[in-house]
Order: sequence, then C-alpha cells, then structure tokens
Amino acid sequence: MNPTDRSHFVYVTYIHTTPEKLWEALTEASFIRQYWFGVNVECAWEKGSSWKLVYPDGRLADTGEILEIDPPRRMVIRWQNEWKPELKAEGPSRCIIELEPTSGAVKLTITHEMDRADSAFIQAVSGGWPKVLSNLKSLLETGSIALREPYPAAGAGTARA
Repeated sequence: MNPTDRSHFVYVTYIHTTPEKLWEALTEASFIRQYWFGVNVECAWEKGSSWKLVYPDGRLADTGEILEIDPPRRMVIRWQNEWKPELKAEGPSRCIIELEPTSGAVKLTITHEMDRADSAFIQAVSGGWPKVLSNLKSLLETGSIALREPYPAAGAGTARA
C-alpha cells in the first residue's frame, strides 16, 4: 500500500511512573473512567477479546478487538467508531499502544492509523488523544486530572464534536 493511502496520528508522552502502574491505568476500567471523562471500557484484555468504549449515558462510543497484547509493553486494538455515521463508514482503524521504560519515567507512544487517506476518524482522534493522555499523565503523577470536560464549554470558541 502506498503511504499516501494511509492516515496516522502519533502521540508520545513521558510519565513519571512504572510500566506496571501505567499498564494498569490503561487497562483497569475504574481507573480509565477517571481520566477518560467517565467513559467505561469493557474488555478481558486478552488476544482476541472484544473491546468496547461506552459513554457515561450508555451510548456505545467505539468497538473493536484486541489484536496483540504483551503486558506491560504493547497492545494493538482494532478500533471502530460506532456513534458518528460518517466516522463509522470509514471502517476500522488500528491503535498501537507502546510502553518503554526510561530513566525515571515511561515513554508512552500511541499510534492510531487507518488504511485510508485523509481519514476524518484519525483527524477526530488526533484531537481527543491529547486530552485523554494529559489527564492520564496528570492523574498518575499528581493524583488528579487536568481537564474536567473533553470539549470546551459552549461559547468558548470551539464547536462540540
């Protein structure tokens, strides 16, 4: 496949924690709800397991499958948007989560990609991941999240997605 026929987003952050604590934060539903704006994740965290993100109001946000899992180093999720018809129509994406210990911190790399040029879904996640991961980093390092809402309040200059 020609690289121009793909869309991808990469986010790298360094978090002052251990790989084991970060892995737990990425896979423990009660912890995820704290930094992911109340979203609930449903997954057994095994290769082949189904994976779901459910909004606090019960709407299905995203679905998928665990394609690879190697705790506490790497996982790959087949990820399909379920709530926006135009994003769902683009089909599944891949989310690759990699943890690498460094001196006193863990390098967390999220790569979200799709075999589709100019993907609206990848553009959408490129706005969401920084907020989610900022909250994750803040929660692990300070005990509290940085952002209370995933979108600015109405009238703050940005339309809600």
